[in-house]
Amino acid sequence: MNGKPFPITNHNYLRPMNLRWKIAQFFEAWWWRRYLRGKSLPDYLDWKREYWMDFLRKINLMVPPEARVLDAGCGPAGIFLVLRNNEVTALDPLLGKYKTLFPYFTDGSLPNIRFEAQTLETFFAPQQFGFVFCLNAINHVAELDTSLKKLREATRPGGKLILSVDAHNYPIFKWLFQLLPGDILHPHQFDLADYTRRLALHGFKVQQVLKLKKEFFFSFYVLTLT
Repeated sequence: MNGKPFPITNHNYLRPMNLRWKIAQFFEAWWWRRYLRGKSLPDYLDWKREYWMDFLRKINLMVPPEARVLDAGCGPAGIFLVLRNNEVTALDPLLGKYKTLFPYFTDGSLPNIRFEAQTLETFFAPQQFGFVFCLNAINHVAELDTSLKKLREATRPGGKLILSVDAHNYPIFKWLFQLLPGDILHPHQFDLADYTRRLALHGFKVQQVLKLKKEFFFSFYVLTLT
């Protein structure tokens, strides 16, 4: 990577994004500004790095230093923070808003990271990746099937997709949340079976499914796929 400061680029969407997605994106950026207000940024980043290291331990995954990595839907403090030895592309349409909150987007302190401020639906990877992470992001996208297709295209043969998502526990609440904006940050409201079916249709095979947390409405799952 060339270590250039994070460029903010504009990309035309392939299709018009739906209103629910636009509302979710607005509130996502608002949530982060509110969440970080009054916090010590160095302390938060130390906690976040430990969180990601613990996440990798829990799913028993080691990313070799020679692997090319995509962090799709990386957010402002994605798993790219602990992949300092890898060539990483970090992708998120809200990076232009997050750059005011996190100095490493512009100060060149993460020279191995290439930041791309665009949607997953519009992303084109000139080369495929050995490891693709899509963590807490797939239910944020505008077009689910287009996004899964892009993840498939980005993953090299024999590579791994690591996808985490909050999935509904009960059909009745899944239906209600699909009908009404009960979870405004997430345009897509599905259960684990819905996600695994969609992933299979796009050519992914499930290697491992871990439930890391269960709450009333949702359980938090991590899927390792090839």
